[in-house]
Amino acid sequence: MPRDIRLTLIGKPGCHLCDDAREVVQSVVAGFEATDAGSAPVLEEVSILDDAALADRYAEEIPVLLIDGEMHAYWHVDAARLTEALRSR
Repeated sequence: MPRDIRLTLIGKPGCHLCDDAREVVQSVVAGFEATDAGSAPVLEEVSILDDAALADRYAEEIPVLLIDGEMHAYWHVDAARLTEALRSR
């Protein structure tokens, strides 16, 4: 039975790297949903400004992308690498 793959993009407003990462992730998710009949990626965005624990942990690494709670990338999200990671789940 297919299950959703949980993507969490951690960043903050006004972060140009976060904006770039969001575009890459959204593009990969859209392409993945169009071509894959299995698990579907679901994107959640959270801001380090809203969570002190996230700010303490990731402030110097944003944007951070987690896949099912595990670190996948920080600073830069590579579309090919993300696509491969999603297909392997």
